[in-house]
Amino acid sequence: MDLLILAVIALSALALGLLVQRPRPGAALPPWPARTTYLGGGEPATHAWNRFHVRYYPMTLLLIAFEMEMMFMYPWAVVYVAEGLKALVEMGMFLAILGVGILYAWREGALRWQ
Repeated sequence: MDLLILAVIALSALALGLLVQRPRPGAALPPWPARTTYLGGGEPATHAWNRFHVRYYPMTLLLIAFEMEMMFMYPWAVVYVAEGLKALVEMGMFLAILGVGILYAWREGALRWQ
């Protein structure tokens, strides 16, 4: 029953989107794979699969490191209540290792935006 309700809601949202979308002036809609990405109602300047400059990758890796930290911190907060000091020491070691990695990235200039 829940799956049926979910399917009805999803199909209703798709149908509503098709009803209210504005067609591009002077052009018929191309087939689905060829459509461009949604960019706030405007036409994007580049293709969605455009290559990015290599200087963005170190920042991306640092973002992933911080995201992983947060993914480990939330369950740790639950375990900390049950485990106590042992969990606190383990999280301290994890944060120390992450901090060494961030200091290394800083020393190597990965945080410098050029």
